[in-house]
Amino acid sequence: MKATNKNIDLKSFKVNDGFFSPIRKLVKDVVLPYQHDILEDNVEGAAKSHAIENFRIAAGDENGTFYGMVFQDSDVAKWIEACAYSLALYPDAKLEKTVDDIIDIIGRAQLDDGYLNTYFTVKEPEHKWQNLHECHELYCAGHMIEAAVAYYEATGKDKLLNIMIRMSDLMYKVFITDKNPELAGAIPGHPEIELALMRLYHLTGNDKYLELTKLFIDNRGNEPNFFETETKRRGWEHFHMNYNDKEYAQNHLPVRKQTKAAGHAVRAVYLYTGMADLAGATDEKELFDACETLFDNIAEKQSYITGAIGSTHHGEAFTTDYDLPNDTIYAETCAAIGLIFFADKMLTLKPSGKYADLMERALYNGVLSGMQLDGSRFFYVNPLEVNPGISGVYGNYRHVLPERPKWFGCACCPPNVSRLLTSLGKYVIHHNDDTIYSNLFVGGKADIPLASGNVTLTVTTDYPTGGVVKYTFDEVSDSEITLAIRIPWFTYDEDGKTSCVLTHNGKTLDVNNITNDGYAYISDIFKSGDEIILSMELTPVKMYANTSVRYDVNNVAIMRGPIVYCFEGADNTDGALQEYGITADAKIKEGAPMDIIPGTTVIPLIIDGYTKKLSGKLYSTVAPVTTPATLTAIPYYTWGNRGLNQMRVWMHLF
Repeated sequence: MKATNKNIDLKSFKVNDGFFSPIRKLVKDVVLPYQHDILEDNVEGAAKSHAIENFRIAAGDENGTFYGMVFQDSDVAKWIEACAYSLALYPDAKLEKTVDDIIDIIGRAQLDDGYLNTYFTVKEPEHKWQNLHECHELYCAGHMIEAAVAYYEATGKDKLLNIMIRMSDLMYKVFITDKNPELAGAIPGHPEIELALMRLYHLTGNDKYLELTKLFIDNRGNEPNFFETETKRRGWEHFHMNYNDKEYAQNHLPVRKQTKAAGHAVRAVYLYTGMADLAGATDEKELFDACETLFDNIAEKQSYITGAIGSTHHGEAFTTDYDLPNDTIYAETCAAIGLIFFADKMLTLKPSGKYADLMERALYNGVLSGMQLDGSRFFYVNPLEVNPGISGVYGNYRHVLPERPKWFGCACCPPNVSRLLTSLGKYVIHHNDDTIYSNLFVGGKADIPLASGNVTLTVTTDYPTGGVVKYTFDEVSDSEITLAIRIPWFTYDEDGKTSCVLTHNGKTLDVNNITNDGYAYISDIFKSGDEIILSMELTPVKMYANTSVRYDVNNVAIMRGPIVYCFEGADNTDGALQEYGITADAKIKEGAPMDIIPGTTVIPLIIDGYTKKLSGKLYSTVAPVTTPATLTAIPYYTWGNRGLNQMRVWMHLF
């Protein structure tokens, strides 16, 4: 199915939003400088990075040895990409000079044939292209390609772009032109190069990059198992990965035959994003159908209420349908970001509320939770239940940290959060020749090129605190165009009717009559000053999981609009959170606005509930004592900002 819709150009949407503008300002003013200091090892008490120093050593600027993960280069790439998006909207000569200086170092680290990877250049030059299964050469190249495209589009500077074109041309030579029998059937261990090459293809129009993408995607899941033959041939290993664990690497079936999301969650959604982009570029229905099937499996059977994915720390992976534990969860921040990439790409192929709804849930919950509200600390894992003294300490809970650290030895998530938040605008609006799609409710001003001419649209909203979104046409062409507005899942009743109200210049529209697959379509020859207003009720609701999710049976969670709420010990001090419960008919009301930290005000929810306490003996024939209690819930993305304490999303249903 050919891609008919496009992301809005990042420079063409100026975010001006009460919710996201402060977050993006935080990223620009605090997070990007902080992460640069981390990459230069200038933050005391943070895990060592050495990532920029690795490039200096590879360039011959410094003496030393490689340090870090084999994919350490990708941290620098993602940070540069985030800077590019920030610079596109907020010119900053100092930041641009910093990035340019790093690009100069990267250029000096590139070998004469175009090869770029500091691990193999510095540490194991004799082993290039010998361990695609474990050693992330293609993954690192993919992230640097994405950075190069973003930086060129933001600044017009092509130095990094030319560096990565040389590297991409080398990869084309190595994997296609040279016809090396040892690389027959080659695939990357960690997908990323696929979606990156597609970005390079869309920018340059060079069919070589499309061909190379197709090669890597078509080779996956075929026999003989490339990872097995590669491992046996080279006779050495890096991570000692099991080449026979084909599901882990999405290598168990050809991609067009895969029906269930499997394996390492980040690798999976990066691969699916590349597949969807390729399907759109080649107009291939079979590949699109596979992507839709995989997306539906994630959305309906393998995603958390927060939009998080990846239920086990063993391989950072999917397990099986409905296996969604809350306290041993993995839910990597990168996986939620990758899910947004996948959903966004599917939206360009088929405008459907199911893609935008899950994208929104992942954004407001699974991604925002990955960063401290002050921008100085980050989560890799995003649990739905934390118990201090156990979480982060023992066995299967060791990975579930109850507080965000400053950095990680494996630091893929923090710069990924930065690049997602700085590029937010391009996910908000899509368009084709005559239709504008409003996917996310983010305020700002958009300049949208349609076939009949440019349209300037101002979006004003108090979302997600409030439920009103106003679209004002500032500049329009004298032709009929369509505004398609997503009608969120939480506004529908059991009969599939939405409670949303839409007005056009004050006239109420029949929303249910003009809605198709989750989008309301309003067509008109709009005039300057025309207004369309969407009004939604953001009433707090109780959410229940499918009873196949054994961890959540007889449990209840709370949502208000797109925001998942959680309970922290800081607000509920009558007992341990596992002693609290809520009844199906419990009243929920909005509390007075409260500051989680200075400058971050949220609306808490106050719920009538109960506690059940049994103290004394470990086991007893006496039933727990039940007493009324008042519970306070806060937005999930804000948890963990007030010191070490307990947290739960799912509460017992009494």
